[in-house]
Amino acid sequence: MTSSLFASRPSRLLQVLGLAGLMSVPLQAHARDSRDSVDLGSIPSRNITVAARFADMQASGIAALPDGRIILAFPRSAADHAGPRLAVLKDGRPQPFPDAATQARFISPLGMTVDATGRLWVVDEGAVAGETTPPQPALIGIDPRAGQIVATIPLGAGTGATRGDSHVNDVRVDMTHGAKGTAYVSDTSTADHPAIIVIDLATGRARRVLENAPSTRADPGFAMELDGQMLQYSATKPVMGQGGIDGVTLSADSTRLYWQPLSSRRLYSAPTALLSDPATKPAQLEKAVRDEGETAVVDGMATAPDNALYLTDIEHHAVIRRDPDGHLSMVAHDPRLIAPDSMALVGNTLWLTVGQWVRLPVFHDGHDMEQRPWLLVRISLQQ
Repeated sequence: MTSSLFASRPSRLLQVLGLAGLMSVPLQAHARDSRDSVDLGSIPSRNITVAARFADMQASGIAALPDGRIILAFPRSAADHAGPRLAVLKDGRPQPFPDAATQARFISPLGMTVDATGRLWVVDEGAVAGETTPPQPALIGIDPRAGQIVATIPLGAGTGATRGDSHVNDVRVDMTHGAKGTAYVSDTSTADHPAIIVIDLATGRARRVLENAPSTRADPGFAMELDGQMLQYSATKPVMGQGGIDGVTLSADSTRLYWQPLSSRRLYSAPTALLSDPATKPAQLEKAVRDEGETAVVDGMATAPDNALYLTDIEHHAVIRRDPDGHLSMVAHDPRLIAPDSMALVGNTLWLTVGQWVRLPVFHDGHDMEQRPWLLVRISLQQ
């Protein structure tokens, strides 16, 4: 529609005079405009439902089993707790999974995934808040039908999988390479030695690839807005959750692995045929890495059947969608999504754990800024 201010003025001179008149009006006369104007990005989307609240422990990893059960990981590396370490959600409450007796086998479970056979794989950080013993990270495989642990692959000292500053984080399992599949574990690193840990599930052998590569490292000049504050990457005094490669996900056909450093806004991928092959030379693998472009500040990732990627957006308390052609769109946003963490896709629903990691005491001179309860939410993807 053409503005009536100009449509009713036949003279160019009058148009100019009209504009001049508007510009001469004192700013305070338009104060109501400022009060009534709203940043549309601050209005919560209406497709988010709180599925569970946790008063005493913080969920991080999440996975959906083929039978529909939702499994949650409650790590202990930031703060210890008395509840289950790995749990199944029942009537909005976490119950020990696969059972209470098995909980002692987990130290601090974090990232999780379900492979194409329905087996659950859990990355265990192997560290508990306040303890000084060296971490004992591991990859643990569970048969959810039998309710039994079927594999425990150590990733600690002496295995070649991790370093002294390692932080194992997320995992995906590719059943198209290797006799029993290949796992890809992200090592975010608490210092500056991030890498992808590639594990042959048949033998348990693990090796590090793309260590310190530009695609796995934090952006040294990285800065972001969190809780209304501008924060910058610091290798010596972190003021936010930061580091290298964090979230990982496979393409729908497992031909590519996607990942993104936590302190970055760029998405990368590489062919699993090269990642899984021990004969691949480092230079060959680095050359095969593809820069997929800018996205957001991402933690968790999930792949849809159509090969779209769902990515958490920490800065905007949101989840975004990246179409196969690279197009980005907003899926959901809400002020309650403080450091959205991990996702599981079930039909037209995304399950999402909410981390609040930015508010941990370690980033605030020992003061705990987190707000209880911690949340688990469902996001409807139906239009």
